[in-house]
Amino acid sequence: MDPLALAFAPVLACDAQELASLRVEAMRESLERIGRFDPVRARSRFLENFSPEHTRAILLDGQRVGFFVVRPQGETLLLDHLYVRPSHQNRGIGSRVLQAVVSEADEGGHAVRVGALRASDSNRLYARHGFDLVEEAEFDNYYLRRGRDAPRQTA
Repeated sequence: MDPLALAFAPVLACDAQELASLRVEAMRESLERIGRFDPVRARSRFLENFSPEHTRAILLDGQRVGFFVVRPQGETLLLDHLYVRPSHQNRGIGSRVLQAVVSEADEGGHAVRVGALRASDSNRLYARHGFDLVEEAEFDNYYLRRGRDAPRQTA
């Protein structure tokens, strides 16, 4: 039995506004740390590229507590978004999502790319799950987890 009662479910186009709000809620603290919190911008950046077919809700006991977006890009999967409500963070949910994404990537022989706001606690999460830092930009870090048979590399 799953101690977290965690499940992933498809989303619909009509879920876009709710997911955008969840994104703002999840990113607020990290963006405030660097003086870049703008809820209108955070919502619009998500909504401009919202793709229900690549998005899965994270359900805990049947309640939506987060979501993630995985987009295929050739031989790589882009983990474009991974957000968990602040009230549900630090409970292993992000780790479980990463395990599922990595498992899917390994089955298909794909690498996984992800970006994280430099001020975000998620940077430690990606490092713990075998993602290598490959680029540092002004506000973001970019990580790559190579396929299971590829050698690891650091920035």
